[in-house]
Amino acid sequence: MEIHAKYKNFSTALRCPLCEGSLQVVLSKSLICPNRHTFDISQHGYVNMLSHSPKSRYNKALFEARQKIIMESELFKLLHEKISAVIDTYTADSDTPSLTLDAGCGEGSHLEKILGISKNDALTGIGLDLSKAGIAQAAKSYKHSIWLVGDLAKSPMADRSMNMIVNIFSPSNYKEFKRILVPDGLIIKVVPRAAHLKELRDALHGSKENRLYKNDETISLFKKHFTLTDIITVSDARELNKRERTHLVRMSPLAWDSHKTALDAFINKSSKVTIDADILIGLNKKEMRL
Repeated sequence: MEIHAKYKNFSTALRCPLCEGSLQVVLSKSLICPNRHTFDISQHGYVNMLSHSPKSRYNKALFEARQKIIMESELFKLLHEKISAVIDTYTADSDTPSLTLDAGCGEGSHLEKILGISKNDALTGIGLDLSKAGIAQAAKSYKHSIWLVGDLAKSPMADRSMNMIVNIFSPSNYKEFKRILVPDGLIIKVVPRAAHLKELRDALHGSKENRLYKNDETISLFKKHFTLTDIITVSDARELNKRERTHLVRMSPLAWDSHKTALDAFINKSSKVTIDADILIGLNKKEMRL
């Protein structure tokens, strides 16, 4: 599908983040609202819907390393398979097109993997992230999804426009999630457990950090906004070679401001790396009023 056609087909799912007006594709190159707020479709196919450029340590090098770990290693393989299976079960009785938002998608590789594993060909992915560097890389690498630079707190999604939301190791905005999800829409939130990336954390910060970490408060908050239907725990350890461990260090905020000696020791030590996460699965049910 051509880039402008992709936005034309799904423009009703978007809204202007400045005035909340509807958007239309004009001259195959811009999204424009009735108040003439204009968002150009870039050469690579993403749209920047931010009015400012936030400062961030998430840069091009980090996203390149993240992409290599997610796409070229099997570190997140089981996690992707579990999420895809949930989506396939949810969409099993429907052959209508479904929009799946990855909220906080980074450079888009998690979404690309999940949709690639899915058996449902009627899924269209939308990736949203604050980082222009991440979204630019996603648009260059993955042509089937829609990629948007935007703020989750004031998202460019129309009311009740998304069938599903995935939110993987990233902050949430449940008020916005409820607004943009269709009734009975699916939300999948992935949160780390105590042993997540423990080998890297132990190397950089010692073995006692976060050992008592629990997701009780996260789950409780999730249940205040959505009907929790299941929690799937994914615990998996994969052997990473030196090149992959280097990518892991470069992609992880855990390594920010860490001593080079500790980073080198982790990179040069042969070991498995653990993924330990809870997948919270919920539905956007209407609140019952007595």
